[in-house]
Amino acid sequence: MAIALGTAVKRHFILALVLTFCMTPLRSATLERLSLDDMISQSTSIVRGKVANSYSAFSGRIIYTHYAIQVSERLKGSAQATIDVAVPGGAANNLRQTFAGAPELATGQEYVLFLWTGRSGITQVIGMTQGLFSVAPDSSSDPLATRRASRELMLARGTGQPVKDRTLVMRLSELRSLIAISKGSVGK
Repeated sequence: MAIALGTAVKRHFILALVLTFCMTPLRSATLERLSLDDMISQSTSIVRGKVANSYSAFSGRIIYTHYAIQVSERLKGSAQATIDVAVPGGAANNLRQTFAGAPELATGQEYVLFLWTGRSGITQVIGMTQGLFSVAPDSSSDPLATRRASRELMLARGTGQPVKDRTLVMRLSELRSLIAISKGSVGK
């Protein structure tokens, strides 16, 4: 009797352990760490703008959250007054999808966005969270632009070795200058 009870307890414990691991959401992505120069050269456009609104919809089997960005400044490429930026993940038709490393934008918040438009015509933030700088909501003519360090696993280009990402903080004028310098050297 004691052996049968011990076996039953052990079996229930293992089952509970397996269910716990299966039910725990796994949040992990592996991203190639991009330098600021990489992001500038690989972006099809770089804009400063404010999120006007958002909605989520399916594109194939993936849900994207679409953000309408009111462009206040074009730093690279061409941009209309309002652009649609798609970020993987969101809720549509009573389903929710999440993607580790996908940036979250807030309505009314101002950002500098490093964007690329693929063959599909969908415009996305380059490097997931790496291509999104929040602009400080102050009245300064030269506010701070901040890109938070990604919590996702980052790998160094070329070596594939894990590297730690870091937060970038700079004045908007400095970011503008770096973009202008890098754009000037792209064709050389």
